[in-house]
Amino acid sequence: MKQKTKPGTGPLRSLEFGVSFLAPSPHMELLASCPRSRLSLWGGWAPPPSHSRDLRPLPQDDGWEGACCVCLSMEGGAAASTPAALPYYVAFSQLLGLTLVAMTGAWLGLYRGGIAWESDLQFNAHPLCMVIGLIFLQGDALLVYRVFRNEAKRTTKVLHGLLHIFALVIALVGLVAVFDYHRKEGYADLYSLHSWCGILVFVLYFVQWLVGFSFFLFPGASFSLRSRYRPQHIFFGATIFLLSVGTALLGLKEALLFKLRDKYSAFEPEGVLANVLGLLLACFGGAVLYILTRADWKRPSQAEEQALSMDFKTLTEGDSPGSQ
Repeated sequence: MKQKTKPGTGPLRSLEFGVSFLAPSPHMELLASCPRSRLSLWGGWAPPPSHSRDLRPLPQDDGWEGACCVCLSMEGGAAASTPAALPYYVAFSQLLGLTLVAMTGAWLGLYRGGIAWESDLQFNAHPLCMVIGLIFLQGDALLVYRVFRNEAKRTTKVLHGLLHIFALVIALVGLVAVFDYHRKEGYADLYSLHSWCGILVFVLYFVQWLVGFSFFLFPGASFSLRSRYRPQHIFFGATIFLLSVGTALLGLKEALLFKLRDKYSAFEPEGVLANVLGLLLACFGGAVLYILTRADWKRPSQAEEQALSMDFKTLTEGDSPGSQ
């Protein structure tokens, strides 16, 4: 004899989905046991958990045994707390980054004549654009998921992608500047280690953005495919950033040796300033990587993210996002 459950009478505060199938999957039980996901699992006509309201269980057809209801509750819970030290490290990294950009401009203005596109000063646009794009903006794009911890995942993704687009465009301007300058002056291209590393970094950065957009922003990629690619995306993102810092240090040293030559060892003011600039590059890169590698500072998954990430087809096939 079937029991009847009276629907909840409270206001509708969450989005829930009901699924009936022959037998409960062990993966469903695993998901149900996760307190952060707020996903609830119960069998038969047992009442839903107290946080789920106005859920009407699906009627069981004759012959269906062990039917279950899956409640993906997207009711907003308490926002995840921000680790106490994280804001200070982020602020310190931003102070380093802004100082780095300002000091790069000061170096070019005081000792290299400034920047002008249609003149011999066109080359100076190259180091400034690369520092702004592939160092500062790329580093900030990587920190988006640490800074915006409680915002919607979609919003955070869009901001992450936009910062990378700005970095890519600014870096492209820097590349055009140096190649155009070399063409006008009759200099050879792509013969130094700095230039080889620079092209490698730019190509990898473009491919990384293109693949990341295809997997995480462009609709169509399955949850399983995203889950498999995500570790590679994170690894290559940090690796490309590290390569960008190293390439910038190579370019800085190359620029100093081309101009100062033997005077470099005499502690010329430009050499000292450029050395400080190199230390800032290394410190900014280190600060960003430290924030990224702290496991306890990772952005926690929100309830609605975990709920919307699970499609019924995956669940009923005996798989789950947690198994990826």
